[in-house]
Amino acid sequence: MIRIEILCVGKMKDGYFKAAQKEYLKRLSAFGKVDVVEIPDAPIPDHASEKECIEILRKEGEKLLAGMKKDTYFILLDVKGKDMDSVEFSETIKSLMVSGQSHLTFAIGGSLGVSQEVRNKAHLRLSLSSMTFTHNMTRVILLEQVYRAFSIINNRTYHK
Repeated sequence: MIRIEILCVGKMKDGYFKAAQKEYLKRLSAFGKVDVVEIPDAPIPDHASEKECIEILRKEGEKLLAGMKKDTYFILLDVKGKDMDSVEFSETIKSLMVSGQSHLTFAIGGSLGVSQEVRNKAHLRLSLSSMTFTHNMTRVILLEQVYRAFSIINNRTYHK
């Protein structure tokens, strides 16, 4: 059985996003254990200097990496990452599972992004889009795409 963790810098605030997250977590439970872990974001001062931003990225990056299991395959959501359609994404997940990988960790960085150290640790940098989405929306889109991938892998009619 697959185990998936989604590490997110920041809290989900809006009720409708929380409801969507809950729905996809419920759907995904048929395929494996999926957990969403919220990591506190660091406060960003108004007109933060570059040095302050780098320090915030470092602190958030340390928390992200500390929350990750050692045996996991780490997928970082990154606007500059690899573009995949839903079928390619499902094939990537299936290939990982066939090769014996039973634990996947996805990470969504904070509003400033992630540190270079976090980027360097990623096995795969994945782009959901070249557009910018809110963190709450990104979380729901990721959950939907993971659910779609498992639907494709298991020949369910969800993916059309």
